[in-house]
Formats: sequence, C-alpha cells, structure tokens
Amino acid sequence: MPRAVKGVLIECDPSIKAIILKIDKDSGHGYIVEDLDDETLVVKEPKLAELKSRLLRGLVCAVDDDDHEGEGAESASG
Repeated sequence: MPRAVKGVLIECDPSIKAIILKIDKDSGHGYIVEDLDDETLVVKEPKLAELKSRLLRGLVCAVDDDDHEGEGAESASG
C-alpha cells in the first residue's frame, strides 16, 4: 500500500542543489523525497531544519577555506 510522506518543495540554484544531494547521499538518503528537476527538490518536512543547518555549515566552511587560500596568496606575493 502506498505511503504518504510530508514534504517541502525546495527551489534553489543547481550549485546549492548539488550540495544538498551530497548531504543526502552522505546521510544515507535521509532528506530528499523526490528530485524533480535541475532546481527543484522535495525534502522531508521533519528534516528541513537539520538540512538547512548542515547546508549553512558546509557553506561557511567553504567560505572560510576560500578566505584562507586568499590570505596565503597575499602573503606569498607581499
């Protein structure tokens, strides 16, 4: 018998969607209900806050990594 899963429609850039897909894969597919197209996903509603948190942490880490790379380049050229 089919089961209904409460979900939230997420629209985002393809680059953000790729990060969400990686988070979902790394977690054993615990977040995404359906991958609809290049910019749209349906995510399990109870997991939305956790997914946002993981996404923000990933983005902050990526920005911090970029900042540190820039500092090293400035030091080497100065």
